[in-house]
Amino acid sequence: MGALLGASRVIDAVNGWIGRSVSWLVLVAVLVSTGNAILRKSFSISSNAWLELQWYLFSAVFLLAAGYTLLKGEHVKVDILYARWPRRAQLWIEVFGTVVFLLPFCIITILLSWPVMVDKYVSGEISGNANGLILWPVWALIPAGFLLLGLQGLSELVKRIAILSGRIPDIVEAHGHEADPL
Repeated sequence: MGALLGASRVIDAVNGWIGRSVSWLVLVAVLVSTGNAILRKSFSISSNAWLELQWYLFSAVFLLAAGYTLLKGEHVKVDILYARWPRRAQLWIEVFGTVVFLLPFCIITILLSWPVMVDKYVSGEISGNANGLILWPVWALIPAGFLLLGLQGLSELVKRIAILSGRIPDIVEAHGHEADPL
C-alpha cells in the first residue's frame, strides 16, 4: 500500500501542477476573444483561426483540468442522499463509482479517441473553415484529458481504500471538508 500511496502523491502533484498551469489558459482565451472582438468591430478584420483558437483553449482547460477538479473534490455529486449517509458509506460509494463508472469510461474514451487523433495527425487534417487550424492538437486533448482524469481516479481510489483500511486518516471526517489526505 505504501508504494500505491507514493504513486498517488505523484499523480496528485502532476494533476495539481497541470490544473494550476492550464488555469492561465482562461486568461489567454479572454485576451484572444477580446482582441478578436476589437479587431472585428473596429477594423473589420477577422479570422476563423482566432475563433478556433478560443475553442482549443476552452477544450484544453476543460479536458486537462478534469483530473485537477477531481483532486480538489469539485466534481458534481448527488448530495441529496450522499450528504446524509455516514462517511464510511460515502467512501464505499466513491470506490464503487470510480471502479464501475469513472475508470471504464476513461478507458473507453481513450481507446475510442486515440485512433481518431492519430488519423487526424497522419492526414494533417485541417478545419473546414477558411483559415482553420489543424485538428489533431485539439483531438489529442481528449485522450490526454481522460488519461489525467483516469490517473486521478486511480489516485482517489487508492486514498479511499487506504482510509477505509485505516492506513491514512480521513481528513474530511476530521475537518468536515474535502482535502488531500496525504
